[in-house]
Amino acid sequence: MPCELHANAHPHKAGFHRRLHHIGIDRAHGLIRTWDASAANAHDGARLPEVVSKDNTGTGVWADTAYRSKKNEAFLAKGMFTSHIHQKKPPRRPMPERIARANAKRSAVRSAVEHVFAGQKHRMRLVVRTIGIARARIKIGMANLAYNFQRLAWLEGRTAPA
Repeated sequence: MPCELHANAHPHKAGFHRRLHHIGIDRAHGLIRTWDASAANAHDGARLPEVVSKDNTGTGVWADTAYRSKKNEAFLAKGMFTSHIHQKKPPRRPMPERIARANAKRSAVRSAVEHVFAGQKHRMRLVVRTIGIARARIKIGMANLAYNFQRLAWLEGRTAPA
């Protein structure tokens, strides 16, 4: 299954630290396959090897521009993955039309990841306000597990005979 990656920052409050939530989802079913949590000051692109699964049956990897780097492109090529990572706008110049169209196509695929984050934020009311990355990982991991249970129940109900 193709893997889609995204990082989502959780709100900052006094005394708490911001966290980034990185996920890789199954494009066909919308289930979270891999995930990671990091401090907000960590670079998104550094998490790509932890989130891309070697057991992935698809070859495509979609991600935003924060994941684009020579190191990550080499990692994907070495792992026989096809990179569909957004391209950055050239500095001090408008975005070329062909790159804008290509990024728009990539965004259509990546929107599935945004649905996962929206479901966790709105339906599950996920707000991560913890001190320490270990507690944040537990809270985010439990939210991911609960999301997958909800999604699986929805998928099972959708295929049930009438």
